[in-house]
Amino acid sequence: MKQFVIILLVSLASLGCEIKSGDTKKQFFLPPATTYNYVTIDSVKLFYREAGDKNNPTIVLLHGYPSSSHSYRNLIPMLATHYHVVAPDNLGSGYSTHLDPTTTTYTFDLLADYTQQLMDTLQIKSYVMYMQDFGAPVGYRMMMKNPKRIQALIVQNANAYLDGLTLQRQDFFRTAQTDTSQAKHDFLYSLTGKDAIINKQYLFDLEASNSNIQSPDAWTHDLAFLKSESDREIQVQLFQDYNTNLIRYPKWQTMLSEQQPKTLIVWGKKDLKFNADGAKAYLRDLPNAELHLLDAGHFAAEEKTRDIAKLILEFLSKNAIE
Repeated sequence: MKQFVIILLVSLASLGCEIKSGDTKKQFFLPPATTYNYVTIDSVKLFYREAGDKNNPTIVLLHGYPSSSHSYRNLIPMLATHYHVVAPDNLGSGYSTHLDPTTTTYTFDLLADYTQQLMDTLQIKSYVMYMQDFGAPVGYRMMMKNPKRIQALIVQNANAYLDGLTLQRQDFFRTAQTDTSQAKHDFLYSLTGKDAIINKQYLFDLEASNSNIQSPDAWTHDLAFLKSESDREIQVQLFQDYNTNLIRYPKWQTMLSEQQPKTLIVWGKKDLKFNADGAKAYLRDLPNAELHLLDAGHFAAEEKTRDIAKLILEFLSKNAIE
């Protein structure tokens, strides 16, 4: 820990600016600037945020539903003082291209394929992978193809075990795939609307007295990319594909058990969608994983940004990823 503090202070000092006023000096520590970038792959534009020295180890931040890399706007500068950070928008989310869902079927295989192509284009050969929500099915698909590229895992309310889903929640995902009725489609479509995004996502597992910790910037940004019927249909198709992840859980678990990646689990324990049992279940296959249950909900990175950043920096330093 002492070594980490020294290293981090040196890193921060290199980013500081010294202000002289009379006989006094003040040192201000400033994070690297975040840049906003596009890469074109097969006529598709993929957007990503980037910060930090490219000579440092890379952390890739994979976002969930209904968000984009915007969900990491506060976390990125905290990590970029010591790491190279890349946060992409999934195909069909945020500023990345939204291909027409009437001609393109959105699946997690498709999202993972484009995200992997982005990593290859950026020549990021190895990285620490942070996953939240939809980030898990994207990330684990990437890891299954080449597990040696993953230096460490950071799991934040990113489910890979049935333990983390109530029976009702499991049924929701299964019927989203198997029930092709118009009524089911309309129900899934309703979940992409304004009220559902705000109250059934961001504020769902927050106490009313504590709701002011959740920035309205989060859902305002998300809803800006869910204005059209086409944009909302993209997310409906991903709901319909989500059960493929439950089917793959055993394969992902076997991979984790065999590979034993260095793993940090930071989980909002108030999450009602992916409950804390899903966090604890990782320890069956990863007994050496570091587990922290935070006083937060599904969007823990929005609520507990500093806590998560501190845990990540300490974890990576302890595991000599620096």
